[in-house]
Amino acid sequence: MNSDTREGIYPLHRSKTIHLVRHAQGVHNVLGEKDHSAYMSEELFDAHLTPFGWEQVDNLRKHVHTSGLFKNIELVVVSPLLRTMQTAVGVFGGEASADGVDMPPLMAENTGSCNRPAISSLNCPPFIAMELCRENMGVNLYNKRRCISEYKHMFPAIDFSLVETDDDVWWSPDTKEKFEDVAARGVKFMKWLLSRKEKEIVVVSHAVFLHRTLDAYGDDCHPTLKKEMSIYFKNCELRSMVIVDRSMIRSDTSKTDFLGKTANGTDVMSDAV
Repeated sequence: MNSDTREGIYPLHRSKTIHLVRHAQGVHNVLGEKDHSAYMSEELFDAHLTPFGWEQVDNLRKHVHTSGLFKNIELVVVSPLLRTMQTAVGVFGGEASADGVDMPPLMAENTGSCNRPAISSLNCPPFIAMELCRENMGVNLYNKRRCISEYKHMFPAIDFSLVETDDDVWWSPDTKEKFEDVAARGVKFMKWLLSRKEKEIVVVSHAVFLHRTLDAYGDDCHPTLKKEMSIYFKNCELRSMVIVDRSMIRSDTSKTDFLGKTANGTDVMSDAV
């Protein structure tokens, strides 16, 4: 049968749901909007969230709980920068405190110039830091990270084991990463997500990274859908997407399919009788 439709049908166990989040408002967003040259300021090194950014975090947290999204999340992947980790733990972490529970907090009290209590790691999904989903690298100091050893004190319950070096060797003071290289890094990141066992994953990242990554996809869609996918994210915006493993990156078997064999004999299609 010939068809010019663009619907795609794939086995469910070859797909994952990913919830993409841009970090909440950072101090660099405010200063940069007033004066673009401020982006070069040393004061913006590893920019933290503003008080309004924390309000955005609180609003998104309410949404993911009231919508029922939170209970389905199996993993939170976060870019290892202060503003993304603050956003991630604020939205998807446990309650503000867990007195009497011997568990490391996701975020220590007042981390990153914020007047916030410690955030518990109790009753929330695991968090893992991944450098592949960092922002456009180079030149601007707000995109340079701290040493991982410093972050471990700030965010004790985040898993930093996939970050290979303590110092930031990805950032350059002289050269800015090309957009096509950001997209290639994003495609590599998506393949890594597909290799994970979790089926519903949150990614907390950055505007340019999310835009360039999504822009690398959607060529098999209607142009309107492709355009919709790659619109720049607002601060603390969440969009839910589905990615499909069409290349057998994983060899999962379905947990819901049922063969339907009968007790006696084999089923024969009516057309074949």
